[in-house]
Amino acid sequence: MIKSSARGLAAVALTVLPLLAATPAHAQAGVLTLSDGIQQLPLAAESREGYKRTAFKHWVDADKDGCNTRAEILKSESRVPATIEPGCRIVVGEWYSYYDGVTVTVPGGLDIDHMVPLAEAWDSGASQWTAARREAYANDLDAPRSLVAVTAKTNRSKADQDPSTWLPPLADARCTYAADWVSTKLRWGLAVDAPEADALSVIAETCGNTPVEYEPALDA
Repeated sequence: MIKSSARGLAAVALTVLPLLAATPAHAQAGVLTLSDGIQQLPLAAESREGYKRTAFKHWVDADKDGCNTRAEILKSESRVPATIEPGCRIVVGEWYSYYDGVTVTVPGGLDIDHMVPLAEAWDSGASQWTAARREAYANDLDAPRSLVAVTAKTNRSKADQDPSTWLPPLADARCTYAADWVSTKLRWGLAVDAPEADALSVIAETCGNTPVEYEPALDA
């Protein structure tokens, strides 16, 4: 569905890079363009061997305030002050699902999407992480691009796919989505495979100057 790029053709001749177990030493916090961010991602083959969703503990209440990660995202992304009942039960708010341009007022219609799905993270390097680092990844509240409230329909359509096989149905969201994807992979030192790099490069042909902001995640 998405055409190949020159990078994908060149990848055939590359020696596969080892997957990264921690933040790469060259990663620096700051702002890149989407095109430059894609070029900084290491290229590697993917493997799902040994993956279990339970390898990524979520949703946790890391700060022990009574609200787990899902609730924290719902609170922070609501465009109006959310109505919260005892036990941090969020009942009403206003959320904009940027994947499909839909506004939702009842949180039951939302999923919290891991920008880079847990299975994709495993494939791309997280299989080599400690359990603590995988938990930190799955509950990353320190980077606004890592987790996003979207309609359950779009999140479940995306499932564990990367941009080579799934993009937001709202075409105007795709530049932002690619930037968020690249930002998350750079933040966590994750690799891309050739089809994924090709797909991102095609998007960058029309919006390569879209900013990519990230700060490398601390080791856990």
